[in-house]
Amino acid sequence: MMETNLLLLSSNSPRRRQLLALGGWSFDLDSSDIDETPLADETARDYVRRLAVAKSRAAQPRAKNGQFIIGADTAVVIDSDILGKPVDADQARSMLLRLRGRTHQVFTGLAVLSTSDSSIQSDVVVTDVPMRNYSMEEIDQYIQTGDPLDKAGAYGIQNPDFQPVASMSGCYASVMGLPLCRLGYLMAQVGHPPFASVAQNCQDTIHYDCTVFQNYLKAVPDS
Repeated sequence: MMETNLLLLSSNSPRRRQLLALGGWSFDLDSSDIDETPLADETARDYVRRLAVAKSRAAQPRAKNGQFIIGADTAVVIDSDILGKPVDADQARSMLLRLRGRTHQVFTGLAVLSTSDSSIQSDVVVTDVPMRNYSMEEIDQYIQTGDPLDKAGAYGIQNPDFQPVASMSGCYASVMGLPLCRLGYLMAQVGHPPFASVAQNCQDTIHYDCTVFQNYLKAVPDS
């Protein structure tokens, strides 16, 4: 009899799959289409938390009994505006120009749904991201790769060629789409902590010297 994987990741993001694997959990994959339109007067924090919860709930009918469903959603925010995925190259260029040389925030909502009782643990991680003053030529070359079109805010922080970020000290993994240390904390609360050192594995994999991981391995106020 095959053993049921502990987690079900409700996402089609290869970046989230890569990060989740670093925790040592066994997991299945599921992807559910949900309406991602922000509600009227909805804050970025409420928006990403709502979508993370909605994604986990949408996958519940296909989950196995006893699994924990992971939902996550990431939003790029500048001047209180939520930047989603660009619809075309022109919108991608407009977003990248707006972000250029400025610091914006990335909000990532995280939800853990237990199929045993439908209870949900959720959290939001906010990271300041300072962008470098990249050139128009760099923007156009990056857009030609197609990478910006499936990224919130039209950029991937981990892109090795564009490298849009000047420097940062927050949660790099959260900007990629899954705050792994915070997920480790939430899973510990439901009795299933990581089987591996998520903080060390994360830093080794993305080659980033994180200074904030201790904050996300313990209870922190949701402010």
